[in-house]
Amino acid sequence: MRFKLVPEPPADLEFVADAQRAVPLVPGSEDDCCARLMDRVGFDSRDAARTWLTFLRALELAEETRTGFARTRRDPERDALAASFEARVYGAERLLDLLADGPLDANEAFERFRDEIPTWEHHKDPSRVEDVWRERVENVLEWAVLLDLAERTDDGYRRA
Repeated sequence: MRFKLVPEPPADLEFVADAQRAVPLVPGSEDDCCARLMDRVGFDSRDAARTWLTFLRALELAEETRTGFARTRRDPERDALAASFEARVYGAERLLDLLADGPLDANEAFERFRDEIPTWEHHKDPSRVEDVWRERVENVLEWAVLLDLAERTDDGYRRA
């Protein structure tokens, strides 16, 4: 399973650890987990908290069980996060492959990635699909930098 929701990356991985610690060890409902994330990490909306909860699942720092969502007992170490990010975040592997050919700025990366946007996304909200996915591509690129999978240069992003 690949996850599509990608929040804007934080300044450092300590924030990721804080967000993971906000998810309960004993499974809780999505509403409970989002409330905890908002309270303990300071997200300003339930949507932001839900995006982070989903993204923590992608990074294998949280999981969905039969009875709700729970924190995993996995430390948020950069190499493990990078591996989960590349394997489980929709578009990460493809964007990193594109960067291997040389630096691309975010707009160039989006243009080369455009055909990877799922067809149903075009029908869900045609007026916003480009804006939503352009932001996702930028967030994936910035997360790749944070996780040392890519680097930002004067010419754009390139595979690290």
